[in-house]
Amino acid sequence: MPRLLVVHHSPTPSVSALTDAVVAGARDDAVRGVEVVVRHALEARADDVLGADGYVLGTPANFGYMSGALKHFFDCLFLEVGGSLSDDGSAAAGAGGKKPFGLYVHGRYDTTGAVRSVQSIVGALPWRQAAPVLEVLGEVGEAERESAYELGGTLAALVMG
Repeated sequence: MPRLLVVHHSPTPSVSALTDAVVAGARDDAVRGVEVVVRHALEARADDVLGADGYVLGTPANFGYMSGALKHFFDCLFLEVGGSLSDDGSAAAGAGGKKPFGLYVHGRYDTTGAVRSVQSIVGALPWRQAAPVLEVLGEVGEAERESAYELGGTLAALVMG
């Protein structure tokens, strides 16, 4: 059975609402046959990543960067899950891959640095961005929850094939 891994750091009601909507979308009846595994960023392990066919990452924007918990996830697992850097620290040639991923970021004022920080690391993994980044500023309303639901459903459908 195809597996979608949702790795998140949801310390606020806003990020939690987005995470819940992503998971609900991934578990929508229209995409039956996909196992959705949800892990907090500090609990995700290499086996979770290696056993997944696609990923959704979620983080708040903290001081212009991804959350420390999501950064810790990458720090601990990067090489073990196929990350590859060139000598100058940039993504190695051919580092991109076929496993789809999506990203959602919530911030109060700006998400640019958080998005860029995640994309710079993921660019060196054997993954490919399969959906536009969901960037949410301020309050999470119905439209934002619907977009998160759609993101989860899209990634689940992609791993379903």
